[in-house]
Amino acid sequence: MNTGIKSWFDSGEPWIWLNAGAVSLSVIMVTGLVVLIAVRGLGHFWPGAIAVFDYQEQDGSRTQIMGEFVDHEQIAKKRLGGSGMENIQGFISRFLIKTGNRDFTGLDFRWVEEASLAGLQYPEAVMLVERREWGNFYGYLRGIRDNGQDLSAGTDLWDTFQEYIRTSEVVFDQIRHIEKDRIGSTNYRMERLRLEERGLEIKGIPAPGQTSVIAAQRRQLQQEYDVLTVELARLYQILNKTSIVAMLADGREIEIPLARIVRAYRPNGMNLLQKTGFYFEKLWEFLADEPREANTEGGIFPAIFGTVMMVIIMAIIVTPFGVIAAIYLHEYAKQGPLTRLIRIAVNNLAGVPSIVYGVFGLGFFVYFLGGRIDQLFFPESLPAPTFGTPGLLWASLTLALLTVPVVIVATEEGLSRVPRTIREGSLALGATKFETLWLTVLPMTASAMMTGLILAVARAAGEVAPLMLVGVVKLAPSLPLDGNLPYLHLDRKFMHLGFHIYDVGFQSPNVEAARPLVYSTALLLVIIIIVLNLAAIRIRNRLREKYRAAEQH
Repeated sequence: MNTGIKSWFDSGEPWIWLNAGAVSLSVIMVTGLVVLIAVRGLGHFWPGAIAVFDYQEQDGSRTQIMGEFVDHEQIAKKRLGGSGMENIQGFISRFLIKTGNRDFTGLDFRWVEEASLAGLQYPEAVMLVERREWGNFYGYLRGIRDNGQDLSAGTDLWDTFQEYIRTSEVVFDQIRHIEKDRIGSTNYRMERLRLEERGLEIKGIPAPGQTSVIAAQRRQLQQEYDVLTVELARLYQILNKTSIVAMLADGREIEIPLARIVRAYRPNGMNLLQKTGFYFEKLWEFLADEPREANTEGGIFPAIFGTVMMVIIMAIIVTPFGVIAAIYLHEYAKQGPLTRLIRIAVNNLAGVPSIVYGVFGLGFFVYFLGGRIDQLFFPESLPAPTFGTPGLLWASLTLALLTVPVVIVATEEGLSRVPRTIREGSLALGATKFETLWLTVLPMTASAMMTGLILAVARAAGEVAPLMLVGVVKLAPSLPLDGNLPYLHLDRKFMHLGFHIYDVGFQSPNVEAARPLVYSTALLLVIIIIVLNLAAIRIRNRLREKYRAAEQH
């Protein structure tokens, strides 16, 4: 018996099963985590039913509460606090209700005990209004006021309300286009003229003709700006003349300007098809719109754009430097103690905490290198920094420095797998060492280079700590890419999905409202990393098959 067990262990089969079990367990855990994130995140966009019920407060009074059931838990009675509750045994059931209306009630969420609920109803007339400020509003529609005229009587009030929302959304989009695009472009050109004039003053160049040209261009831009401000005032007047009258659960009537409303719907009256359409509408808003309400509402498109842009720039920077370093170490450097020491240093760099790279990037890239660039090329902007402040370029360079050891190691391993006979055969046919390396060795190493790039992208896309020091912000006023020269603004700060998760999850003033967005953003970050990796893996596999076929021929 013992001999059979010993031979079984000596065969190595137990270790194969142990390895397979460990891999299977890891896959199950990762899959379970992704499924949990997906369920918690994607479920946030489904329109939940709005309940109305009577609730008995601790002082014995009864109040009517309106809102969505968000969570449920069992809690020990002694945890409720109060005198005489310390020794009470047993548990009670309670619900977390999203009540909204925090500008009127002071609370967005509240816990209610199940035993104190009475008269639970789901009336179809209850509406949910998504606002640009103060979060959701729950109540009943009672009227519409358009320029002082009451439209409550003689009209289909809800359909009229929806038509007004669609009209206001068109006007709001026009306002955003004027403010961000047209006025933004005008302000940008006026600032460029100011810097050009300031540059002439610094150089001491007497150029009255050029000064007069700048003054004429400034007057033209000022005229454009004045026309845009008049148009903007007209649109705001159209937007602000309409409001709705709504009733709270306690019977109070309040007035909400239409300019603050994003959308309104009645989830209790929706059928399955309407809820599905609404779900995908909300999901698209999450992917394509800008955030609002301290990043707890709206979309995260700027964070998606910033993450992808930073990873692409990082990949463009890290790939040539990592490959060149690996080629030098493996093909040209004299193999000795110094080269071995460099390899050890490269391997150790991969284990340095990422925040250390952030501190280095802030000190060297931002303050030293960026400060020198401002002094040499942007003296007219000083003391306001151009590149001497955290931005997209420095964040990409910092992450390139962080991930370059991975590319070096992967490329060097690929170079070592190329048979020596291929090099010797190329040299024997008259090719130089550079031609052999460029035309024969590097193409056969392309798959290893892509492997290093895949690992670098996977790590860089999820890093947060160094980015907090070298360019990421909570909310960027504009994207790094726009219609103004030079189009790609590497000096601008940007948003990032990883930092967005940290900010919404740990810095938000409304934790309960932010929690679903943390799951949604985390799922999106995982999906983006998977997509980038799959794209790189596909390229690697195609290169591998291409040069494997070449080797066979």
